[in-house]
Amino acid sequence: MKNIKFFNLTNAKMLSAFILLSVLSIQSCADLDEDPTLSRLAPGQYTLQEELELGVTGIYSRLRNASQWSTFFVNGWSGDDITTHRVSNKEDFREFDQRSIAPTNGRISSNWRDIYAMVRAANNVLESSEGLQLTDQDAQNRLLGEIYFLRGTMFFHLTRIHGAIPLPLTSIPDFEIGLSTQEEVYAQIEADLLQAETLLPAVYPNVQPGAPRPNSGSARALLARLYLDWAGFPAKDTSKYEQAATSAQTVMNNASSHGFALVDDLEDLWLLSNRFNNESIWTIAYNKASELHNRKYGKLGNPSDVGGWQETFAEIRFFEDFPEGPRKEATYRTDGVWGNWENFTDQATPVFKKIAGPEGDIPLSDFNTDRNDFYMRYAEVLLIYAEASGRSGNVTPASWEALNKIRRRAAGLPYNTANASVDLTSGDIAELAFMERKWEFAGEWIRWNDLVRTERVQQALSNRDPQVSRNSSGVLLDVQNPILGSLGTDNYFAPIPQNEVDLNPNLKK
Repeated sequence: MKNIKFFNLTNAKMLSAFILLSVLSIQSCADLDEDPTLSRLAPGQYTLQEELELGVTGIYSRLRNASQWSTFFVNGWSGDDITTHRVSNKEDFREFDQRSIAPTNGRISSNWRDIYAMVRAANNVLESSEGLQLTDQDAQNRLLGEIYFLRGTMFFHLTRIHGAIPLPLTSIPDFEIGLSTQEEVYAQIEADLLQAETLLPAVYPNVQPGAPRPNSGSARALLARLYLDWAGFPAKDTSKYEQAATSAQTVMNNASSHGFALVDDLEDLWLLSNRFNNESIWTIAYNKASELHNRKYGKLGNPSDVGGWQETFAEIRFFEDFPEGPRKEATYRTDGVWGNWENFTDQATPVFKKIAGPEGDIPLSDFNTDRNDFYMRYAEVLLIYAEASGRSGNVTPASWEALNKIRRRAAGLPYNTANASVDLTSGDIAELAFMERKWEFAGEWIRWNDLVRTERVQQALSNRDPQVSRNSSGVLLDVQNPILGSLGTDNYFAPIPQNEVDLNPNLKK
């Protein structure tokens, strides 16, 4: 029997607040109820634009439910840039940090549940929209395009964590669904994003900068990221490098029409006052005044010395290797007590400015913040173009210019002005761009996926500095954050949550 959810019109005000969130109104909606179960989907077939809008709003409520915690990016703790507290209550994150992830890990379980709730909502709305013919065809197209974008992006998000995943495409529950192959998953993501690109406008109307509701350029940019992954491990379809480069170039050539650009100063990127900016390709937005909090930043990135919760820390070796200059200053806190991280009483670890916030920007007591998530930045589009151009053998002057724009800004220089002190014009551009990604996106939870697609996990994590304790003579007593799991390709992806496998053995890998 078809599992059809209903929409309760008495909750229209609450859902309208979610609409305001998704179009990024900053006005307060103090009576908003956070419970996503109150956001229902319309029964049967839609006949009104309002029904479709409310259906899309229901999807956004599930997105916010999934994305509000660090759990959403839990895979990021596997990279060589991010670590967590060596003990305390951070066990689920430590399992990723130590590459020994149990199927009972609570973070993968809640992430799986929340993201598939969003996928089910998307499927319900798509089915309820079949045959719908609105007078405002542009509105219908962009709303449907949004649904395909959100579903495809969430499939992409999950496959980067788990590899092979199920692909439910209807509202009818399939309690025996199996895992799709990696190629099938990539093909479905591609189909959703291509459909989204066709339906979405160049710029979504009446929204803040940073595409808080996606546009066609957002979809094409995610396709560029997809093709870069597809070309690497595990699929290794190297023909996709050319598609990655072409997709990135398409976004670059049309950046102004989509409202995309680099911000001039990396320091500005992480300010609360700049949480809507043109560098974000797609922004997941929050509104603290409406109880729509982002719970990944502020206190979660600070040490206990300043009342922090020590969840998202920087790896020591990565910090020490990071090239000095304005980009490093924009990435890490080096002011005041943070500049003397070696003297932290509980755990001597550097602090990400990207997480804790710039000096004076996020109160030390805050973990419910107004910070937005920049799910993908325009800087990544430029570096995808440079890397994929090199790996596909189609290097052009534009490839070098894309790389050099990032290098100039990292040095605190105007990114559009050539500068011989930092510009590169020869060498292995693919490897140069790959290295540039390492520094540019430190602490943004995507380094691990770069290591996976290039099969460099062993190399990177073997160089990581674990937390250690020594006696007064300097003799090693204990390694407190060791790698416990395999660094081989057999351990690149997290297991399917055990509670899901218990319900459906077909999900067992």
